[in-house]
Amino acid sequence: MTPFGVTQCLRGWRTATTAATRESAFGSRGRLVTRRRTNVRPLRHDRLMHAPPSPGARPGWYPDPWDRTRWRWFDGWTWTIHVNARAKKPILPGWLSIPVLIGLLVTVPLLIVVAFFSHPMAVGLAAIPLVIVGPVMLWLDRVEPEPKAALTHAFLWGATISVLVAGTINATVAGALGEGVAAIVSAPLGEEAMKAGGILYAVRRRELDGPMDGIIYAGWTAIGFAVVEDVEYFVRATAEGQLAGVFVLRGLLAPFAHPLFTAWTGLAIGRAVARRRPVFPAMLWGYGLAVASHALWNGSAVAIGASGEAALGFLGRTVLAFVMLFFSFAAVLYSTRRKEERRFGELVPWFAQRYGLTPQEVAVFGNFRAMMEYRRRLNPQQRRWFDRVHAALARLALLHDRPGGADAATEQVLAEQLHRARFGAEE
Repeated sequence: MTPFGVTQCLRGWRTATTAATRESAFGSRGRLVTRRRTNVRPLRHDRLMHAPPSPGARPGWYPDPWDRTRWRWFDGWTWTIHVNARAKKPILPGWLSIPVLIGLLVTVPLLIVVAFFSHPMAVGLAAIPLVIVGPVMLWLDRVEPEPKAALTHAFLWGATISVLVAGTINATVAGALGEGVAAIVSAPLGEEAMKAGGILYAVRRRELDGPMDGIIYAGWTAIGFAVVEDVEYFVRATAEGQLAGVFVLRGLLAPFAHPLFTAWTGLAIGRAVARRRPVFPAMLWGYGLAVASHALWNGSAVAIGASGEAALGFLGRTVLAFVMLFFSFAAVLYSTRRKEERRFGELVPWFAQRYGLTPQEVAVFGNFRAMMEYRRRLNPQQRRWFDRVHAALARLALLHDRPGGADAATEQVLAEQLHRARFGAEE
């Protein structure tokens, strides 16, 4: 079957966009706005297309058509930007890694025992924050949607290896120095370090391109951590007869706590990657903010269990600090998103010359609000291909906006994805 490509979908498009949309794409006099880029050399599509490894090939690692010395991931539809330079063919799929596999072998049996033989309600309640926070993370990821396999790996990293290592450290410190020291010192340091490992693994796999990507991977790693950690808290609360109160606090009032902590680390790592700077020590300021906010949060919980004016004063100052931190991060997040949206719109007219976009496509994709409005009018099949075009264009925008220029092989892969999505290549 040949799906309905986006270029065919846009052929009948005439007056759906506003005059402001056309002006943003073409300029006030109807001429293409290329902004900073001149002397654009079109990329020939006949030199791009590489056939699948074999007819009906399943997702997996195959020899890279652009560099036979390495392996490239084929997702069942087209080649992706994920490469592996090992001499031997990688065994694990893109959503899995050796650390996550080890973590799954330990975590999954424990969760099965809790879910089916001990406290099934604890597992069900722990999944509720995922339902609350997950859609928000997907909404934030609209500008440059990340591969589902990569997001799954980030979630599993947080839910397995991060929980196991950080939990072991916290238990050791609690036994030696007490619960208070573990909550305020070892938990913020250890948990944020382990969650940062999930973001760094995405950098290692070349899946993270900029600040917003860092926030997205941080969010999914933190969600995975929070879900499994909540199981432990709910099991303990059930035994103590306090499940309702703990669920309201952790499941309903604070589902964004862990994503908010780790997002600072993701933001710092994303900025370092976008500027092509060494991730370490550039990430330390973000990690420091993550640890500090986490320690404040845990300190407020310890203060609730204490008594006296000093404890109440500390709790009040902590709440005030968290409100300020939340709005500060919301402002940073809004600024980062708007910057990426504007930059994407500025590059779309240049893409018209580089990759052969039609004037209708430029008008639609050159204005983010008009693009989302147009997307809502598509049927599910058209929307699927529309999203593929948008994802390829967004990744190309980040690729070309990096200091030092674009990697030729990566550009070819993304240009192939764009070409196949625009013209409805067979799946």
